[in-house]
Formats: sequence, C-alpha cells, structure tokens
Amino acid sequence: MEMEKFKYDNSIVKLFMMATVIFGVIGMLVGLIVAAQFVWPDTVWLGSGIKYTSFGRIRPLHTNAVIFAFVGNAFFAGAYYSTQRLVKARMFSDVLSKIHFWGWQAIILAAAISLPMGFTSSKEYAELEWPIDIAITLIWVVFAINFIGTLMKRRERHLYVAIWFYLASIITVAVLHIVNSFAIPYGWMNSYSAFAGVQDALVQWWYGHNAVAFFLTTPFLGLMYYFLPKAANRPVYSYKLSIIHFWSLIFLYIWAGPHHLLYTSLPNWAQTLGTVFSIMLLAPSWGGMLNGLLTLRGAWDRVREDAVLKFMVVAVTAYGMATFEGPMLSLKNVNAISHFTDWTIAHVHVGALGWNGFLIFGMLYWLVPKMWSTKLYSKKMANIHFWIGTLGILFYVLPMYVSGMFQSLMWKQFNEFGNLAYPNFLEVLSQFKMHYVLRLLGGLLYFTGVCLMIWNLMKTAFAGSFIANEDAESLPLEASPHASKNDHWHRWIEGRPIKLAIFALIAILIGGFVEYIPMVIAETNTPTIATVKPYTPLELAGRDIYIREGCTVCHSQMIRPFRSETERYGEYSKAGEFVYDHPFVWGSKRTGPDLMRIGGKYSDDWHYYHMQDPRASSPGSLMPIYPWLFEDDLDLSYVESKITTLRKLGVPYPEGYENEALADLEKQAKKIESNLKAKGINDLDSKKELIAIIAYLQRMGTNIETSKE
Repeated sequence: MEMEKFKYDNSIVKLFMMATVIFGVIGMLVGLIVAAQFVWPDTVWLGSGIKYTSFGRIRPLHTNAVIFAFVGNAFFAGAYYSTQRLVKARMFSDVLSKIHFWGWQAIILAAAISLPMGFTSSKEYAELEWPIDIAITLIWVVFAINFIGTLMKRRERHLYVAIWFYLASIITVAVLHIVNSFAIPYGWMNSYSAFAGVQDALVQWWYGHNAVAFFLTTPFLGLMYYFLPKAANRPVYSYKLSIIHFWSLIFLYIWAGPHHLLYTSLPNWAQTLGTVFSIMLLAPSWGGMLNGLLTLRGAWDRVREDAVLKFMVVAVTAYGMATFEGPMLSLKNVNAISHFTDWTIAHVHVGALGWNGFLIFGMLYWLVPKMWSTKLYSKKMANIHFWIGTLGILFYVLPMYVSGMFQSLMWKQFNEFGNLAYPNFLEVLSQFKMHYVLRLLGGLLYFTGVCLMIWNLMKTAFAGSFIANEDAESLPLEASPHASKNDHWHRWIEGRPIKLAIFALIAILIGGFVEYIPMVIAETNTPTIATVKPYTPLELAGRDIYIREGCTVCHSQMIRPFRSETERYGEYSKAGEFVYDHPFVWGSKRTGPDLMRIGGKYSDDWHYYHMQDPRASSPGSLMPIYPWLFEDDLDLSYVESKITTLRKLGVPYPEGYENEALADLEKQAKKIESNLKAKGINDLDSKKELIAIIAYLQRMGTNIETSKE
C-alpha cells in the first residue's frame, strides 16, 4: 500500500509558542508587582493607592495570566505539535486552529482589561464575568471539535498515552467551567452566582481544585509523556503503568475538591470524602512521576549536559513534590496549620514554577531548534537559565513555607494565663517582612531566567529557517493493524477515540455527581437561622464593592471551630449564615484578619480612617489605601435589577421591593453620613462608595447572637 503524503501545520504551534512567551512575561511581571506591594504597600509607583492597580484587582490578573495565558497557550502549543505527529495527520481544520488561537487571545485580552476594572465573580481561578465565560465555552468547543476531528482522520490506529490525557482534559474542563459558571446577570458585566453559601463553596472548589487538576496537571502529563521520551530518545518506562496512572488519576482527582474546605461550614461527609480521595491520589500521582523519571534510565549521563532534560527532570520532581504535599495538606491535622497561611502559597508555586514552568521551558528549548531546523544558540545560556530558575524557586517557596508554618503556630499560641499569646493578628504578620523580600528576590531570579531564555530562543530562531508546513508521510489508517489477541486489553479502547472520550467522561462524572447532587438537593435543607435576613440594598451594594476590590483575596469570612479562632474573631461560622450569599466569600488566605464578626466591633468613623490610611489605625497592615472610594459616587443604576435577580435565586425579598429599594438605600446611607458628621467627618456625603462599604462591614456577623462558650 502506498504511503500518503501530507504536511504538519507548524504555524499554529509557532503562534501559541509566541503567545506563551509574551503572556508569561506579562503574568510574571504582574506577579512581581504583587510581591513588591507586600514589601512596600504605600509605594505609588508599584500601583498602591491607584484604582486599577491595587492588590485586590491585579492579584487575580496575575493568576489568570499565568494559568490561562502562559500555561494555557503552552498546553495548546504542545498539544497541536504532538497530536499531529502521534496520529500522523494534520489538524482537522486550519480555520478552526486559527479561530482557537485568536479567540483565546481575545479572551485573555478581555480578562486583562476587565479584572483591573473590577469586573469579577470573585471565584478563585474563575473570576471572569459571564460574557467572557460564554466566549471561553465557545472557543473551548472549537478546540474540542478540532482535536477530536483530528483523531477521527488519523492514520495511526492506536492512540498514545499523551492523547488520552489531552482528551480527558478537554472533556473535564468543559464540564467544570460550565457548572461553576452558572450565574444570572444583573448587568452587562455583572452577575450573581446561581449557588449560595455552602453550595457555592463546594461547587467553586470542585472547580478550583480540578482546574488545577485538569488544566495544570493532566494536560501537562500528556506533554510529559510526549516530550520527555523525545528529549531523552527513550521509550516510556512502562505502558501498563501509564494505563493505571491515567484511569486512576482522572477518576480520583474529581473527588478531592472539598479538602480546600476542611473545618468550614461544609458538611462533614463532604469534607471526609475530599480527604479520603486526596490521600488515594498519592498513588497514581507518584506512579506518573516514577514513569517519567524511569523513562530516563540509561540517559542520566546526558542530564548533566542537556538543559532540556534538566528542566524536565526538575519539572517531574516538582510534580511529585506537589502531589505528595497536596494529600498531606488534606489531612485535617495538617490542614489546621497550613490553611489561610503562606504555606498554601508555597505549595501552589512549587507546582506553578517547578512543574508547569520548567516543563514549558524544556519543551520550548526542544521545539524551537526543531521547528527552525537549527541548533540551540547557546547551551551554556540554557544551563544558566536552569540554575537561576531553580534558585528562584527555592528563594520563593522556602521563605513561604517557613512564614506559613510560623504564622499559624503564632496565631494559635496561648500564654500561661490561657490568653492568646499574640492577640493582634498584625503583630504576627509584621514578623515576616523579610520573608516577603526573599520571595520577591526569588521571583526576580526566576524572571531573569525567563529573559535569558527569550534571548536564547530568539537568537536560535534568527539563525534558522522556520518550517511552516513540515512534510510527512504515513500509511493510511486501514493499513494500521488492529489489536490482536496477544495485545494488552487496553489496546481495544485506544483505537476508538469516541469510546475513550465517553469512558473518560463517565469516570470524572461519578465523583462529581456523588458530591454535587446531594449538596444541590440539600440546598433547601441547609439549617436556617431565623435571625439571618437578606442584605439591605446599601449593604448589598457594599458587598459588591468589597468583591470588586478583591477584599476576599486577603480577608476570610470563615471562623473555624478552633479555640484560637473563636477567641480572636468570635463565634464559629454556621452554614445557615450564608444562605443569601451569592457568591460565597469565605476566602482562602489571611493576609488580613478574618472579618466574619467585624460588624459592630468598630465605629463608622474607625472604618473611615482605616480605609483612608490602614497603617495609621492598624500598624503593620499590608492593606492598600482606597482613595477612590471617597471620591466615586455609588452606582445606583442596578439597584432594582439586583433585587430582582436575587429574588429569582431564592433570596426572600418581598414582591415589589425593588421599587422601594433605592429609597431604603438612601435612608440607610444618610444615617451613616450622620454618624460620621457626629464624629467631625464632614467631607463624605451619603452618595460615596465608602458609605456602602461601611454598611456592609457593619452588617457582617450580626445576624446571630454570639457568645463565648
């Protein structure tokens, strides 16, 4: 049978690679600014005190840029390159490839504009508002059609393990994104989550954990299974281990989300499921790590000289470290120490900088010489990049591990009289400024290595000639052998991509259904508290501003049932307190104290001065100033639509209340203005946004009677 001639499309790979590098630089630069704001919180040239560059607005910009722009574009580049060669076919449609590329970049641009403007859902890793969510869905469908279409026109009957991971990632990300994005708009770029309180928290971390799993992990395992053997010129260590790794990983991962909510108001059965399946995840995760490292058997002597292999070895090792630490952090006794501290930041960055970043660098160093038909410009520079990057990771994560552990231990410590040894939250935080300096240094080192890589790759490309359409040939699919009786049983499903996709979908839906459906059914059965009432229109406006400014990034609203927390903050949080919260705002990090019971603790004028100059009222605070809240008038155009939308979501506002809401808002605002004037503050009228923030802060935690037991 004659060989069929065709061409691989390298142009689309080149575009995604360029986007990877460009957005990697942007995302890391924003990260450096965020880290610097911790060290110099009052420095204007770092964006502090400026509306569009304040910490709460650009921190989600940093995470979205790194995850979806840097890592996302790298996944697409690697997947487009490897898929064509693994299935011996050009991508299904060049047009769809280009729509995918330009559509994804348009989404990233929309995120880069909307997040600093304050348009956010506040859901971690899913902050983008509803019009952008719809665009993400459409572009993801384009990618899925293009990818599956390529599998259907393949010339290789059996699909390699990398394809399994790509396929499972595409399917699962679609499910996660659609479910977690359920919301009802009340404005052109504003919406309220369809879920409330405890249910919203579960759905968000079902998404949040599995966004890490199926956007940052499984697609990169696919890249590892392709590029590591290619770079080492060795076959994958174990085919059988790759099968176990794939199916056990995608089945178990989807259950683990609730381990982000241990000791919270989430029901214990859900917390326990999250912990149990997180511990079980250790086995397949380390199976994949060992499969990668053992692929290098017989090639370890090359690792000393080859920067590509160095990057990949450290990447796989970082994957092993992060996937060991994750299950350990899901143990309740460990989580009690680590959660809400810098420890979590260290854990996340072992994966982001080590696993994702280093695998991307290794892939780029391997791809560019191949696609430009030349040799790497400077192996020495690549090795320098490796060592600078490795030092950068160490300088970043080690101080965060130390500060995280000691933060928790100091916040929990009691003296010999039975009182908190450090009753002032900020007294502890101020002890770790040098750790934040070291983190900034680590980020600078890592970023310096990236700049060296860009120069090296540019010089490499200029020295070669880009191959836009690479010649290839292969026997047609009908000439490819079917699975025989002597083959492994799994070969049967490898030759049937649609069935593989269906089985992968079933595997990930089981865990989702078991955790998700009882919680949705239980939504009407969440223990209610008679004194918990819906937010007033002014409090609701203040809550929306609180979310807009990213206050949830630094402040939690979840008091766990620990003596140290109830002594410091007040009565522990109850599920019934959150039934009208669309979205939930429990937070995942405390750079400032918990605000669950802040209502009534301080006077209106204290909040005025605190927002004007946080360090004057709270020495040691890292909080930025918010001058625009004193200057900007409250937007009243959505008052009626907010009430109407929330009523549709089950918040018991009376019928017709939307017609009275504006008058109630103005009445409450006038009262706060009067309180401030009584304290000698005459420069803030009732129309300003700060009035609404004060109303919301004074409402927090006042729905129930609190007492020390």
